[in-house]
Amino acid sequence: MLPVTDVDRAKAFYRAVGFRLDADHTSDEAYRVVHMTPPGSPCSILFGTGVTTAPPGSVKGLHLVVTDIDRACRHLRERGVETGEIFHDTSDVFHRSSGATRRSGPDPERRKYRSYAAFNDPDGNEWVPQEVPAES
Repeated sequence: MLPVTDVDRAKAFYRAVGFRLDADHTSDEAYRVVHMTPPGSPCSILFGTGVTTAPPGSVKGLHLVVTDIDRACRHLRERGVETGEIFHDTSDVFHRSSGATRRSGPDPERRKYRSYAAFNDPDGNEWVPQEVPAES
């Protein structure tokens, strides 16, 4: 669940970046559920009115697996989404939240799970595209 301030704005944002709208259900003024799925994913997100007590923008580090980090960032920018620079972490397979071992650019060897970028939705919920190249 993603905490958002404006359900229609969030819905428009996620549609613009390519998420599929699965449901938009309202039962009364205090309850609305929007269910959307990222492209090619079996996992979905849910946001709305009356669905969570978390503060808007408080979700951080949601990972989206992509096969090409450069192409994913271009795709997002073409849709008006500002992405941070592509980075890798020198400490291990997954990045650390401290950023102390973060380095600019994709993993030099383009190893799986080691190249990242980041973007936020309009409320500040953070997404982290993570490169996992397709098997050849």
